[in-house]
Amino acid sequence: MKTESKEQRDQRMAWWRDATFGMFIHWGLYSIPGRGEWVMNRENIPVEEYEKLALQFNPRHYDPRAWARLAREAGMKYMVLTTKHHEGFCLWDSKLTDFTAVKTAARRDLVKEFVDACRAEGLKVGFYFSLMDWHHPDGDGRGAEDAAVRDRFVAFVHSQVRELMTNYGKVDILWYDVPWPCDAAGWRSAELNAMARDLQPHLIINNRSGTPEDFGTPEGHVTAEAAGRDWEACMTLNDNWGYYPADTNWKNAHEVVKLLGECARGGGNLLLNVGPDPEGRIPEESQVILREVGGWLRRNGEAIYGSQRARVGWVNFGLMTVKGTTLYLLIDKWLGPELTLGRITGKVRGVRLLATGQAVSVRQDDARIFLSGMPERLPEKPFSVVAIEFEDEPRHGSGPSCIWLTWEWGDPLKSPTDGKDA
Repeated sequence: MKTESKEQRDQRMAWWRDATFGMFIHWGLYSIPGRGEWVMNRENIPVEEYEKLALQFNPRHYDPRAWARLAREAGMKYMVLTTKHHEGFCLWDSKLTDFTAVKTAARRDLVKEFVDACRAEGLKVGFYFSLMDWHHPDGDGRGAEDAAVRDRFVAFVHSQVRELMTNYGKVDILWYDVPWPCDAAGWRSAELNAMARDLQPHLIINNRSGTPEDFGTPEGHVTAEAAGRDWEACMTLNDNWGYYPADTNWKNAHEVVKLLGECARGGGNLLLNVGPDPEGRIPEESQVILREVGGWLRRNGEAIYGSQRARVGWVNFGLMTVKGTTLYLLIDKWLGPELTLGRITGKVRGVRLLATGQAVSVRQDDARIFLSGMPERLPEKPFSVVAIEFEDEPRHGSGPSCIWLTWEWGDPLKSPTDGKDA
């Protein structure tokens, strides 16, 4: 395997680090029963019964260009599609199985259409691929004890990844999931990923094949990886990844922007999921939320895209992100015309409201920064952003000691009272 220098890796990862926000799409046969992506497993549906869903899966309203337009309008820079989820159904024209969209009712290579749509809208292309496969006869876990079974199954997996890396032009992200029943050695993950990178030299790969690769994937929560390690939090807009019309517990735009801000201040990305229905339509509720987020990002995206790990602790009026020498205050608890910041070092050069460019008055002493002349009420929802320009990168400064002082140089994503009595 070729040795990659830090400079080469930084160049390969640059677009991903700047992108910050992507769309995850969970879509497959499980959209037909509409009870989530794990329905086959949770309801113990036999393979021969579940296979019949493929004879019904004919998404007449599948328009991936509309998906890609929505992602772009939402301010997303890349899309990751479940080419094969745990159910084993392939959305592409795999030559290794008949359990595919091309060979059943749809009669279409849905992955090819997705790739074409992403490229047409200027978005990067990501393929999710489940290593676990409930449909394959050798995917039932026997490979953990039987080498012959394992070898057949692993060969099948490698061949399917080769198809995906060969047949669709440039692929930007390979997003594995659930390395069961093998470990990294059993999957021959180093060999698998070397093959993928040989076919796609600029490929970015996640950590779920059992090897660290390019980025970590905290799921359902925002937790920064160790300093110097790239990461991406994957979240979904309600409580399920696949289509589930009874699940109406939607995150609103405020919650999504807060998640984005939390990822940005930790130097990570947010991959936010939608679950299209059996006809290929993204639920209207998801579209409304994403377009509202996109409108906010068009005015305030400077505070999100390309942000670096912040070294400035926490505040109780919202949160803060950092990019270069600029500190961004994302405020949802507006305090009126005046605001005071403490324990941040650096000489301030200027302050403005990000969305409008309105200048904000500032004075500074050795310990605090005082802002004044701001609007009486929250000028923009869900967060208003104040940009403070410093001469150098803003950092945590000195101040009254407390038991959590060292925390502010550690995990940037949790306040000192998280998990404790206030």
